[in-house]
Amino acid sequence: MTIRIVTDSTSDLSAELAKKSGITIVPMYVRFGTENYRDGIDITMDEFYQRLTDTKVHPATSQPTPSDFAKVYTELSSKGDQIVSIHVSSKLSGTYNSALQGKEIAGPKCDVTVLDSESVTMGLGMMSLMAAQMSKAGASLQQITEGIKQAINYTHLMGTFDTLKYLVIGGRIGKAKALLGSVLNVKPVLTMREGELHPVSNVRTHSKGVEKLVEFVKSALHVEELAVVHTTTPDEASSLKDRFLGIVESNHLHVARLGPALGTYGGPGMLAVAFRTSPGGFEPKDEKSLIERIPKIHKPDIHMPKIHLPGR
Repeated sequence: MTIRIVTDSTSDLSAELAKKSGITIVPMYVRFGTENYRDGIDITMDEFYQRLTDTKVHPATSQPTPSDFAKVYTELSSKGDQIVSIHVSSKLSGTYNSALQGKEIAGPKCDVTVLDSESVTMGLGMMSLMAAQMSKAGASLQQITEGIKQAINYTHLMGTFDTLKYLVIGGRIGKAKALLGSVLNVKPVLTMREGELHPVSNVRTHSKGVEKLVEFVKSALHVEELAVVHTTTPDEASSLKDRFLGIVESNHLHVARLGPALGTYGGPGMLAVAFRTSPGGFEPKDEKSLIERIPKIHKPDIHMPKIHLPGR
């Protein structure tokens, strides 16, 4: 019996990598006015980012429907295979709940375990890859489920944005509207903590934001896998990846591009790092402690609310 791995398009796994790894991706939706697109299928990334910057109509996003998930689960279970479905943090999006509803629609003939990754982009992507690798190695459903639950504790993410403009336009900035005049001219740095995005600090230049990402990785111990994620700067992402070659083996280093569902809010110039440490790299869920190891770099200088992303 094969254990199938399912995730959603906020994992930012390329179609090639997903196919090679045997991972099924359920797409989010991106809408420009009345035009609706499946993330990663109906619109290319280059087309999306060009429209994002050139048109006056800002896109909206929505999560996959329960029916979308039910269809995938039914197809994958046709041979009696079990399914592990891993998704973007439920605190950022309704995708996880949609997957649970899809499981109910699919019925008891589909043996589906739905997991909340408490992460996003390649944090989620790397967990999906790990699950697929475990499946190919013959791990049981319980072993994969427990392995991913442990990996959640050791998966970390930090990103630097060129601007908060796209979070603001997308309506994901919440009560920070009073701060817009002061924050739109800086480069915010955000990290994942307990399934939510939290502000770490702001910098005045993009290069300083990149250095924060480098120091974040260097302050961790025993990094097992790492991904650099970008929206519109592939050369910069490749150069940043090269800076981590002495920290992570090259076959455990990835470069990914933020897809339309997340790019709607990240905007051009966004850059992020996601990595997983081995147990003991630092304490589980301890991004705050990690940041405090480099206070001169990461000391917050402005207070902002938690930020929510697609389908919320």
